[in-house]
Amino acid sequence: MHISVMQNEVLSFFQDRKLFSFVDATLGAGGHSKALLEAHPEIKTLYGLDQDPRALIIAKETLAQDAPRVQLIHANFDTMKEHVPAGVDGILMDIGVSSMQLDESERGFSFMKEGPLDMRMNPDEQTSAQWIVNRYSEREIARIILEYGEEKKAPKIAKAICEARRKKKIETTLQLAEIVESIIPRYGKTHPATTTFQALRIAVNRELERLAEVIPQALDLLAPQGRLAIITFHSLEDRIVKNAFRAASNGQILTKKPLIPTDEECRYNRRSRSAKLRVIEKRDTF
Repeated sequence: MHISVMQNEVLSFFQDRKLFSFVDATLGAGGHSKALLEAHPEIKTLYGLDQDPRALIIAKETLAQDAPRVQLIHANFDTMKEHVPAGVDGILMDIGVSSMQLDESERGFSFMKEGPLDMRMNPDEQTSAQWIVNRYSEREIARIILEYGEEKKAPKIAKAICEARRKKKIETTLQLAEIVESIIPRYGKTHPATTTFQALRIAVNRELERLAEVIPQALDLLAPQGRLAIITFHSLEDRIVKNAFRAASNGQILTKKPLIPTDEECRYNRRSRSAKLRVIEKRDTF
């Protein structure tokens, strides 16, 4: 079951604003959008973008009651300028893989379930995780795991991947998880393949590059005093958002430090534990 992360905190940053148009740039199952539409009956148009066509099907059902006010768009958030008119009152981005994608073994995001080694959020993308682990050089695989997973044993993992693929093509999630476990034995609650899978997912979907590109674009789309809220799930994403907000000459940061989920939310939704929320308001321009 998908549970929207930090929903109350997101709503709090828009509660004193009239929202006539809003962009949910990472629509997912539509939980955040449903809450915003209920809290803001004045919304005339909510633009819901998602690169995953399956998510759009689910969101269509979630938002069925408000269908006349919702425009569903199959697109990555970094192309929102192509689909959304300027002057919107608010934008929300919830970065990272959704629980729906993790729960579907055929998507290849999880090291806990057997499935094809895919990890593409948009199935139309060409590069999959399987392509990377079987075609990229040992040096490039090590760079991806070190840079995007911040994994100290990246060179050893990359070497083990390349040795394994010479014997047999790496096609499934459990194949890769076993290779990583041969380098990093299980210890504690965190699975040893966590950082490797995170790194590959980020590389496959170009998540960090797209995030860095979209923030100035989102600020341009906002009306004066419009607000941009971004939820991230690990330090690499949060650092990009923090630096982009600081560099924005047309923005006023509303969160000096990122907000984190309450203890209660972390108890009922374990996937929220690493979430951080930052919000910026567009200044009036003269």
